[in-house]
Amino acid sequence: MKKNKFSKNWIIKQKRDIYVKQSKLEGYRSRAVYKLKEINEKFKILKNGISVLDLGAAPGSWSQFISKNFKNSKIVSIDLNEMEKIENIYQIKGDFTDELQQKKIFNYFGGKIDSIVSDMAVNTTGNKNLDAIVTGELTIEALNFSTKMLKKQGNFVSKIFMGSSFNEIVSNAKKKFKEVNVFKPPASRKDSKESFIICKKLR
Repeated sequence: MKKNKFSKNWIIKQKRDIYVKQSKLEGYRSRAVYKLKEINEKFKILKNGISVLDLGAAPGSWSQFISKNFKNSKIVSIDLNEMEKIENIYQIKGDFTDELQQKKIFNYFGGKIDSIVSDMAVNTTGNKNLDAIVTGELTIEALNFSTKMLKKQGNFVSKIFMGSSFNEIVSNAKKKFKEVNVFKPPASRKDSKESFIICKKLR
């Protein structure tokens, strides 16, 4: 009963959501696209000719946004789930923490890259604290991977949840990057615990 009520509320919320309507009008796969758009407007992480790795990319709206708005960009998107094809994007179905997939990514780019973006979160269990911890561990994995993959002036953007691992992630990021900001885009739902960490220039 509780689950049905939750599903009903979610459907009502979706129907009222201006970002959901906007994404349909503009041909994006999800409302999440506007989070990246707002992050980029504030922090200028994307540009023409950029090389980008999109982690936990499904359904693909972040990759769509980069491909559509930045000329001559080279994009790899990776997700555990199968993703509908997006033109001009190299898509990998797999786990980015797997060495074989990391090798595949590195070989495709042929060297270090400009940007790693991640809207990745674990499948929710309903236990917000547990979800925040497990997603936090993923973020730390992505952060560590970014130090191997990024150019010196590169940037890393990742979803981050308020919770027990929040401070650890921020202090970890500050050891690795010269500029670290935490930002909650207007497109993030008010009742969501998510923010985004934006890291620039490797130390």
